[in-house]
Amino acid sequence: MTTQTPGIHHVTGIVGDAGASVDFYAGTLGLRLLRTTVNYEDRLQHHLYFGTGEGRPGSVLTVFPDPTGAPGRPGKPGYESVSLAIPSGSLDHWRDRLADRGIDADRLRPDERFGDRGLRLSDPAGTTVELVASGDAGDPWTGGPVPERAAIRGVYGAAATPTDPYGAAGVLETLGFEYEAETDDRIRYRAPGGRATAVDLLVRDAPYLREGPGTLHHVAVRMPDREALLGWHDLFRERGYEVSRVKDRHFFHSLYVRGPGGLLVELATEEPTPDGPRGPGLADPEADGHATDLYLPDRFAEDRDLIEGQLPRIESPSRR
Repeated sequence: MTTQTPGIHHVTGIVGDAGASVDFYAGTLGLRLLRTTVNYEDRLQHHLYFGTGEGRPGSVLTVFPDPTGAPGRPGKPGYESVSLAIPSGSLDHWRDRLADRGIDADRLRPDERFGDRGLRLSDPAGTTVELVASGDAGDPWTGGPVPERAAIRGVYGAAATPTDPYGAAGVLETLGFEYEAETDDRIRYRAPGGRATAVDLLVRDAPYLREGPGTLHHVAVRMPDREALLGWHDLFRERGYEVSRVKDRHFFHSLYVRGPGGLLVELATEEPTPDGPRGPGLADPEADGHATDLYLPDRFAEDRDLIEGQLPRIESPSRR
C-alpha cells in the first residue's frame, strides 16, 4: 500500500554564480537562506536552500551553483518554470520592486493560466520564476527586505515539458495528483494538500533539455517517512520505471524516479533522517536570519577544511 502525496516538497534548480543567486532569491525575492551546505553527490559544490519562515516542506527552493558550467537550455524532458505563491493584492508591490531593480517581468495571462494572476521573470542564470497571486496562508519570512503583506508564502507549483504528456500524467496520477483543467497547450494537475499543489504539463514543441545553469533539475513531492519510500520503490520497480535506491539526504530521505514522459521526480520525506535536524522545518535553528555558515553532516566533518578551501564564502545579501 503506497501513501499518496499531498503536494510538492521542494523544487531544485541549477544556477551559475552562488553570490548572484543569493542576491536574487534572498535579496530581491526576500526568501530566507535556510541552509548553506553541499551537494551530497559532489561535496565540492554548494547546495543552497531557500524558503520561507522555518523552511517547512512545500516552501523550499534549492539550487546547485555551477559557476563554470555551460549555460543550460530548458526543454524536454524537463521543467519549464517554478511558481512561488504571493499574497493576493501584492502584484503592484512586486511590479514596483522588480522594476526598481531593473528586472523585467511579464504579466501572466489569466485566460491562459486557469485564472492565475502573476508575474514571470528570470533569475540571474536564466531560470524562469513566476510569482503567482494566491490565497495560500503560508509561513512568510518576516526578517527579510519584503514586507509581510507582500512576502512569498511558499511554492505554488511548477510547469514541465515531458516527452510524453500522457505518460507523465500517469506518473502524477499514481502519486496522487488529479486532473483539474486544460487549455490548448497546458494541462493542470493538482495534489490534495493545502499548499504547493499545482503541476502543469505543457503540450508544445520544445528543444531537448541541456542540463546546466538556468534549468530546473527536479521537483520533489512530499511523503511522510522512509517506510513510504520503500513502498514506492517496489511499485516503481514493478512498473519498470527508472528508480534509485532510498537515499539519506540528512535533512530527509529521498527516492528518485524517472517514468514515462522522462521527468525526474524526487519523493522526499517530511520526517527527518535519524541523525538529521529535528525541524520542524529545514531552517538552521542556530542562524539568526540567513544561514551563511557552511553546514556539513557528521559524515563530511573530516573533510571540512578541504571543502571550505574549495568553495567561496557565502555572504548575506544587502537588505533593501
